[in-house]
Amino acid sequence: MNSLEANIRNNSTKGQLNAIRADGNVPAIIYGGKDENQKVSISKKLLKVLIEKENFLSSIITLNINGKPQNVLPREVKYHILNDEPTHVDFLRVLPGVKIKIEVPVNFINHEKSPGLKRGGVLNIVRRKVELKCPSEKIPENLTINLDGVDIGESFKISAIKLDAEVTPTIQGRDFVIATLAAPTVMKEPEKPAEAEGAEGAEGAEGAEVAEGAAAADGDKPVADAAKGDKKEGDDKKPQEKKPAEAKK
Repeated sequence: MNSLEANIRNNSTKGQLNAIRADGNVPAIIYGGKDENQKVSISKKLLKVLIEKENFLSSIITLNINGKPQNVLPREVKYHILNDEPTHVDFLRVLPGVKIKIEVPVNFINHEKSPGLKRGGVLNIVRRKVELKCPSEKIPENLTINLDGVDIGESFKISAIKLDAEVTPTIQGRDFVIATLAAPTVMKEPEKPAEAEGAEGAEGAEGAEVAEGAAAADGDKPVADAAKGDKKEGDDKKPQEKKPAEAKK
């Protein structure tokens, strides 16, 4: 269980609140149960470390208030509109037997042992968190779904998760789906064997040589035709040889 040091604050003006924040602290309030609301302040640096955890709003925290421990549950965090720094936190007192509604994250394990995921299946998460109603002292840290042996087409429903008898989903009357393992949207084309690729390459090379030879042969014809075409009509006739003049007798 996480813990934070908290100091009682007795501010009454906005300027006093700003002074608390300027000192690196965050104002907070603790409410719930028969006791009066209690104003405290906590370290912003340490608070941010806890906020970065996914299940911060579903984890019980022990606040040490002037040396006296008080178990609380974070219910709301307010942030600055410009820099997203936490500016205020509401904590609910954790009292035995008092039931509360809380959203608990879903955790998936053994991804590498799922044959469906190995074959390219896609884990379609319908609900990343499930709202539960349970005693504050029995809040589960997360809801675990084991993917070991899960194949394409299988689904995960709330009934598949083992819960304490006093822990119940707020959605009643139906066995709702949390996630499904769907088929891949694009099937991978099987790779060609290396021998087939080599044969295809050889055929391609041989075909290229044949084509090149044919092109060369075709290329010789226009040259001859062109040369033949340059001759004028009558060029094919052999010139008549002049007979030598007969010697004068």
